[in-house]
Amino acid sequence: MIRVKPKKISDVIKLVREYKVRYIRLWFTDVLGFLKGFTITVDELQHALEDGMGFDGSSIEGFARIEESDMIARPDPTTFAILPWESKEQPVARMFCD
Repeated sequence: MIRVKPKKISDVIKLVREYKVRYIRLWFTDVLGFLKGFTITVDELQHALEDGMGFDGSSIEGFARIEESDMIARPDPTTFAILPWESKEQPVARMFCD
């Protein structure tokens, strides 16, 4: 269980290394309030935290038409948490995105 609440990108990177996190789920809600998301690898984490992570918004209800579908999810480091119901051998974390 993480007892430190990350505040910065460097805090998240440190926790990922310390707990040997393998994947990070980036979560956000659609316009109807339903939870949506996608998973990135630890190798993609630094880029996602600094620049956001692109995804196809046309597949998300109410987000964008196909010709305007490029979206960016920006993870909020203060929402980082390791998911307790995932495998302890291959930890998975999550962050909510703007």
